[in-house]
Order: sequence, then structure tokens, then C-alpha cells
Amino acid sequence: MPYKEITCKSALNKLKRKMPYKYDLNIYRGCEHGCKYCYALYSHKYLNSKNYYNDIFIKTNIVEELEKQLSKPSWKKDVISIGTVSDSYQKAEKDYEIMPEILKVLIKYKNPTIISTKSDIILRDFDLITELADVAPVNIASTILTTDENIKNLIEPETSSVENRFNFLKKFKNSNASVGLHMMPVLPYLTDSYENIDSLFKKAKKNNVDYVLPGVLNLYGKTKQTYFNFLKEVDIDIYNKTKILFKKGKVDSTYTKDLYLKINEIKRKYMLSSNYMSPIQKNIKKFEGKQTTLFDY
Repeated sequence: MPYKEITCKSALNKLKRKMPYKYDLNIYRGCEHGCKYCYALYSHKYLNSKNYYNDIFIKTNIVEELEKQLSKPSWKKDVISIGTVSDSYQKAEKDYEIMPEILKVLIKYKNPTIISTKSDIILRDFDLITELADVAPVNIASTILTTDENIKNLIEPETSSVENRFNFLKKFKNSNASVGLHMMPVLPYLTDSYENIDSLFKKAKKNNVDYVLPGVLNLYGKTKQTYFNFLKEVDIDIYNKTKILFKKGKVDSTYTKDLYLKINEIKRKYMLSSNYMSPIQKNIKKFEGKQTTLFDY
């Protein structure tokens, strides 16, 4: 796949909405994972592109821009979340190898960091991430929606296998980083069965993750169109039932209530928390006195 190189004015994007972190960083614009439910599809309109999955833009100067920002006396070591819009460990990273340089800057400035990925390419940087976790709070998260590889291949065809994602979470658990499973979004009639959710929590417990964070599916704009087109192709029955769930725009409230009743029952069964701030805050306490930046959520 031909990649397109661009430059950025800033490495960090300051978030306007209330989140547990103030800034995110995305090396790439566009993502090769091909997730049918991706909420970020809208973002490519700012690049005059309609193909989020294949038009991949690389911010070639992002390391230098990050260094400039973190070296400023005004920088308060706010938490930086990496990979929130596009995965920083997608296939392009094999060629460009930008994340190791990003990590070296974060280590230099001892900056708190969240890294979210669906790719086991992250293991290439295990030593650097471990080094960062020794000097600053770090959380490693992976979105895993199902234990069924066939369904995984349908909904996110270019991501690492389910097993490989659990494996890297288990490995990072042996470092000073906290680790979490993001079960979001739960896809109606595809990944919302009791059996599937139970199997995810069971594997999370087995691999000693710190939390499991669930979330319902939201469908807006281009994401809605893309997701419904996908459902129509793979299962017309699920397509029709999902259309009914979203007939008022947001997912039906009764469905959401029933889903969380099911999730909470399973959560209690495995004694796992959905509070992903708790392990991160515990991690932060290790660094009290070394730095003043805390999550302010």
C-alpha cells in the first residue's frame, strides 16, 4: 500500500470533551485495521479523502514536534493517550518505526501515557515501554470484542488475533504498566451474547488484566452508513434487527439496560472492575513526589 507523508503543526491534540486525559497523539491518519464499526471514519473528510482504510497519512515530523511541546517550561506532564483515533501500531508502523522514537521522547520527559492498540506489533517495543513504565505511569489497553476468530475477522479483518492480543496484555502485566481490556463497542447480535461476554471476562481474569471496560455501539454519520452496509452484506437478519434498535438514532434504551444487566452479572462472577481509573491512579501513587501530573477526571 502506498503511504502519503504529511507534516503536522502539533504532535498533540488537546481534547475538548471531558476525558481522563487532556491530550491525544496519533502518528497516522487513517487506519489499515478495517474495523467496520470505527467511529473515526469522519476524520478523513478534513483530508479530502473518502477512504479511511486505505489512504494512510504519516506525520513524518511528529517526533520533533512532540519534543518541542514536552520541552516547554509550560508543559505540565499531562497524560497523553496514543492511538485513540488511528492505531499507532498498524501495518505502516513496521515500515516507519515511529513509535520507538515517540517512546524515547516520553521516557526523556517521564510523561504519563496510555497506549491503545489492536496489534501485537507493540511487542517490538516491549523494552522501551517497560522503561517508560519504570519512570512514569503507563496503561496498555487493547480493544477485544469477541473470542471468536471468525467474527473477529469479519468485523476487524486486519487486526491481530484475539489470542495474540491477550498474550501481549499478559506480557505487559509483568511490567510496571497497568493493562486493560476495552470491550467497546459491544455489537448487537454479533458480540453481545452472554456466552461471548462471559468468555471475554474469563480470559481477562485468566490473563490478570486490571479492568474490563465495556461500551455500547454508537452510530453516527459515515460510521453508521459503513456499518449498516457491512451488516447488509454479511447477515440480512442482523441488519434488519440492528436497524430497528437504532431507529431513533441512538441505540434503544431498553436494549442498553438489558445489556448492562448482563455485563454486570458477569463482571461480578469474575470479580473484575470496569473502573479503569482505579489501577491507573494506583500506578500514579508510585510516582508521587517525582512528578505532579495526575489524571484530573
